[in-house]
Amino acid sequence: MADISVSTGIGAKGLSKSARKNRSSIAHDRWAILLLFLPPALILFTLFVIMPMGEAAWYSFYKWNGYGTPTEFIAFKNFQVLFRNAAFSQALINNGLIIIISIAIQVPLAIWLSTMLAHRIPGVVTYRLIFFLPYVLADVAAGLIWRFVYDGDYGLFAATANFFGFANPYVLADKDVAIYAVLGVVVWKYFGFHMMLFIAGLQSVDKNVLEAADIDGASGWQKFRYITLPLLGSTLRLSIFFAVIGSLQLFDMIMPLTGGGPSNSTQTMVTFLYTYGVMRMQVGLGSAVGVVLFIICVTLAFGYKRIFMRND
Repeated sequence: MADISVSTGIGAKGLSKSARKNRSSIAHDRWAILLLFLPPALILFTLFVIMPMGEAAWYSFYKWNGYGTPTEFIAFKNFQVLFRNAAFSQALINNGLIIIISIAIQVPLAIWLSTMLAHRIPGVVTYRLIFFLPYVLADVAAGLIWRFVYDGDYGLFAATANFFGFANPYVLADKDVAIYAVLGVVVWKYFGFHMMLFIAGLQSVDKNVLEAADIDGASGWQKFRYITLPLLGSTLRLSIFFAVIGSLQLFDMIMPLTGGGPSNSTQTMVTFLYTYGVMRMQVGLGSAVGVVLFIICVTLAFGYKRIFMRND
């Protein structure tokens, strides 16, 4: 018995020493990896993210045209001018409209199509590709294509109106209608991305639960309302998050489509920043727009994450 206890004790001591050695080796390897890969990442992040953000915040307190060193300090005057500017107010309204349309039309349309295309039916891959293709298309190319479609003289809208005997519609030249034309292109361009998100989410839904609902006599709407939609909760919250942040950053498609016109009726915050901060060389004012946009995006992102995606 004594021999057994002694050998067991020696084995335990040997095992504990070996375990401590392995832990020390793992910790050493982790520190080596951190020291090897973290500094380059931090340097790049600082150079291309932190420093430009700091410079933009600094420039926003100056009246500066981009040449030389900013010297005319005007404190918060750029922000005062910004919020009194009717074009910027319209840009804020337009961004709000894009967010509302994205959540109210784009996301429900994506859910509806995903429920039909998540099943293995003939030609389903082709249909998915057709609906996803607009998202793959470059934003600038999409804007140019739809600018031709909306053209009041030679576009598809003009040809359709002439076929039915109506006058040529100059959609992009009407300041009361142009923003709705942009909203239509936004829905067409991005709903395919959200559709693919929901298809991926539907493929993870347990089929046994749906079969049990069929046995219990549940209708299609009841299965969707009480089973499918709750199980898609995390995907739905992620889709809405992408829709909101993407709506705030919309730029590439609007510039070739309308350029923010007519009469600033289709400006967004980013197109306003480009028009006034870059094209008109009001760098201080443009930097103020960037600061406001950054604050809005960060507030929405962290607030949404904390309220709606806390458990995801």
